[in-house]
Amino acid sequence: MGDTPARDPGAGHRRLGEALLDLRAAAGASIGMLYLPAPTQGMLHLALTIGVAREFAVPWSRVGLRDPIPVADAVRERRLVWLGGQEETASRYPRLGLVVPYRFSLAATPLDTEPDAGAAAGAGLVMLWPGSHGHELAEREREALAAGCARLAGILRRAADDGHPVRAAAHPVILAPRPPPTPGPVEAAAAMAFIRRLPGGSCALDLNGKITFITQEAADLLGSPVRRLVGALPWEALPWMDTPAIEEHYRAAVMSRLPRSFTAVHPAGHRVRFDLHPDDSGISVRITADDGPAAEGALGPDVAVEPPPPPPPAHARPAAAADAAARPPAASEPGPEQRAAPGPSRATALYQLMHLAASLTEAAHAQDVVDKAADQLVPALGAQAMALLVEEERRLRIVGHRGYTDELMARFDGLPVTGESPTTEVIRTRTPLFFESPAALLAAYPGVDIEDRMGAWGFVPLITSNRPVGCLVLAYSRPRPFAAGEKAVLISLAGLIAQALERARLYDSAYQLARSLQTGLLPHDLPHVPRLEVAARYLPAGHGLDIGGDFYDLIHIDGTTAAAAIGDVQGHNVGAAALMGQVRTAVHASAGAPPAEVLTRTNRLLTDLEPGLFTSCLYAHIDLGRHRARLATAGHPPPLLRRADGTAEVVDLPPGLLLGIDPDAGYTAAEIPFEPGSLLALYTDGLVESPALDIEETIAGVAAHLARAAGDRPLEAVADDLLRHARGRVPATDDIALLLLRSRLPGD
Repeated sequence: MGDTPARDPGAGHRRLGEALLDLRAAAGASIGMLYLPAPTQGMLHLALTIGVAREFAVPWSRVGLRDPIPVADAVRERRLVWLGGQEETASRYPRLGLVVPYRFSLAATPLDTEPDAGAAAGAGLVMLWPGSHGHELAEREREALAAGCARLAGILRRAADDGHPVRAAAHPVILAPRPPPTPGPVEAAAAMAFIRRLPGGSCALDLNGKITFITQEAADLLGSPVRRLVGALPWEALPWMDTPAIEEHYRAAVMSRLPRSFTAVHPAGHRVRFDLHPDDSGISVRITADDGPAAEGALGPDVAVEPPPPPPPAHARPAAAADAAARPPAASEPGPEQRAAPGPSRATALYQLMHLAASLTEAAHAQDVVDKAADQLVPALGAQAMALLVEEERRLRIVGHRGYTDELMARFDGLPVTGESPTTEVIRTRTPLFFESPAALLAAYPGVDIEDRMGAWGFVPLITSNRPVGCLVLAYSRPRPFAAGEKAVLISLAGLIAQALERARLYDSAYQLARSLQTGLLPHDLPHVPRLEVAARYLPAGHGLDIGGDFYDLIHIDGTTAAAAIGDVQGHNVGAAALMGQVRTAVHASAGAPPAEVLTRTNRLLTDLEPGLFTSCLYAHIDLGRHRARLATAGHPPPLLRRADGTAEVVDLPPGLLLGIDPDAGYTAAEIPFEPGSLLALYTDGLVESPALDIEETIAGVAAHLARAAGDRPLEAVADDLLRHARGRVPATDDIALLLLRSRLPGD
């Protein structure tokens, strides 16, 4: 028998591409984007996209599962997200509405909502429809979406089963649309005759904006030879078209698939009208002379676009534009043909600035700033590596990096800023440095070690409050020029990063202080109680500087009795945490008394303090000798009891008023059996509460899960399982405190 042929590891990608193309056609969508889970937990990578330019796709190539982005919500919450138009998009997802302010409808959905989806779990799909689409998703489109998702998920699972799981590449793959039928010679000649008979000129752009076809009449109106225009971006080949307004019309046409019309002023003084007609393969453009005043066109409002001003003379450049390129070039530097490469257009620069600015508004921690800056800058600027360094006590500290190894970054962390290096000079002088090749870097700094194997570098100061705080380092794999416009963009981007980083570092300091205060008020170790197995967890919600008042406690009273308490102080601030400490102290002082009396005494103390905050609390007195437990509640969620036979129930307790409201409030206790093998679960409402779900249903669901999951497993494992179950079912909106108690026979 012959050897079994090896399976093609690239087959999965090809099948996914075919499926995405078919889905777009079946759903009548204009754009499709397939996201796959990243090796880094909590991230999605854009793997494949169709119907959109690379420039649009790259800034969205990495999405955090907690980011306020439709596909993140869809995958995390396992549901369809539908946005029926521009206003709904701006209202529900402000960052998306700000950066992509165009008319379209959007659906984001997980590929498979089943918990055993295997390789497909965590993958997501985004589909866009033209701006002419209605506000609702049609049933036919919904069915096509469901069938397409099932097909994509099946491909992913089969690839994983074959030993070749599909992973997203470093950069998203832009799928080419299926070509139309090739016309015969007669048909092609007739089409060209038709085009030439039309007034003015004709031009075709692909979805990336490059000119794929242009008539001589159109080239004459633009003032450039056909050979220079074909294959070029209009705003690169024609400097007078490098204006954000002109490129914005192109962007709007690509994203909305709606016709656009505008006029621009040629440097010779005459006006040129452009009528854009987009479809899924590109944009057809009619170019005509327009000598009349700007008016409301049939395809939309005409916009008169003035040519950009000429660049300032070299002697008028700001000091911040000084760089290493001003030095004599080294022999191995790129030649003139490389230096002629254009930098990013002004509209592209604005797009990058806006996208980064919108992303950084969501960055709370310093690592968030690093991640969001790297997600935007590295792919958008074609860089291979990035590092953010700050100055602390006259030494360099690495805040974060992307594309560099941890080992290499560790060698630079802690170096004195007094040394001679591009980074230290940038911080000292506030002047950016750009090196187009290794030779240029070594010519300026002969002693520098080039260990990153890169070919070009940009070092840009991070300046905030008019003082340098660090340096942004961007590295490129090959030698390359840095155009003046690109340098200006990098300087602006570094300014945004510096401000966000400064805020985030201050936030991190305050956050750490707040968390230390809260955790310091919780018990570090629970006492050992014979015949009682115990596990406790505290899980902060992790949003903002909020610190909650959730607490738990276990008090060893004597050889066979113990007391357990759990509670939640109203609010999320330092006052709530401080009051939580006072409640714990009050409960400790009364421990051993009947549960109703413990709550009554604690309530009187709180009302005397008049904190202005209310507290829920549940207190349990556990008698391991009698195998009984007495419990009383002050407005706290009911405990759960799992019996030794594996059944579980929600313990119904007499209601009691929250602590701190009425000094004369009374409380009633109830007694329950607590036989060996029984498990008592006390928790705060963060474990079960969700705005979208009924709390009684979620409590019953946790009880049923406890019945299935506990068994004879160690309580530490059971506690972790309950937290995973809660976080997988409801979003983290509140802190969680959890205390598990299991009765054991002597000697167990």
